[in-house]
Amino acid sequence: MLIDVAPPDYRNDTVLPLHPDVKAQAWAVDAGCSGNPGPMEYQGIDLQTGYRVFHFGPVQGTNNIGEFLAIVHALALLDKQGITDKVIYSDSYNAILWVKNKRCKTKLELTPQTEKLYQIIHRAEHWLRTHEVRTPVIKWETKLWGEIPADFGRKG
Repeated sequence: MLIDVAPPDYRNDTVLPLHPDVKAQAWAVDAGCSGNPGPMEYQGIDLQTGYRVFHFGPVQGTNNIGEFLAIVHALALLDKQGITDKVIYSDSYNAILWVKNKRCKTKLELTPQTEKLYQIIHRAEHWLRTHEVRTPVIKWETKLWGEIPADFGRKG
């Protein structure tokens, strides 16, 4: 959920109110899932403009899978567009580790309902194995910076 609050006067690089330690030349990614497993979706938000760069879902899955796929989607899109000056923020330590290891270590059962998602996971893993990742993926520090701007606003 995007916040309709103007950034502080000292921030001229973004339309969003970002913590001073957060780079505005970035995309923030996040996933949302209703249940575990359940309907899952993910999105990426440009921190300079506040606009949604991409969205996928819902499909039957888990939040961790969505977080992993959101990072890979952002990496692939930046690569395809030749954008080299951005970073990616994710609030999921597991997903960042999975991307680093080029493997989605999900325990989600392969069923007819999850088969399509498994095809997407395999495609993402293949992309990671066949492309050099140059874009930094940085852990979003929720306790210090608040909710990640790509959050779906479903907590609590």
